[in-house]
Amino acid sequence: MDLYNNLLSLSRNLFFYQKVSLADTFETRIYLMFLHFSIFLRIYKKKEVKFNQKSYDHFFNNIENNLRELGFGDVSVNKKMKELNKVFYDILLKFAKPSLNKESFFILEHKLISKYFSELKDPKSSSYLEFETYFSNFYDFCFELPLEYMVRDAVNFRN
Repeated sequence: MDLYNNLLSLSRNLFFYQKVSLADTFETRIYLMFLHFSIFLRIYKKKEVKFNQKSYDHFFNNIENNLRELGFGDVSVNKKMKELNKVFYDILLKFAKPSLNKESFFILEHKLISKYFSELKDPKSSSYLEFETYFSNFYDFCFELPLEYMVRDAVNFRN
């Protein structure tokens, strides 16, 4: 299972840049990776299975290596990784709330999403609604996959 590459592939989905009109930046891709990864972790938790720690560590090591490839020095990499860890846990803990309508459906926390994606400030905009629908459908799609193949097969999701 190559968690990092699959999350990277999901974050590069043209849907986010053409339909939702997000800025195509390093930070945007990282935040999108964090949202997708958070869904994986929530599904594992809901199914009462522990996520593989090696995969988790490998994911963050890849981000660190990419920062180094972008020319960040040791001090800058450490500082940026600390910031990114805070962002990841902020997203993981707050990105969605359960909906009362349907057990597997969730509603994105607009305040958190707009904090990381300035293009999504208006919760009634078509871009925000598309973004929310995408992640709700992604959650449902992944929830139906067997856990041992979820990370691998998540890249097959089509919105």
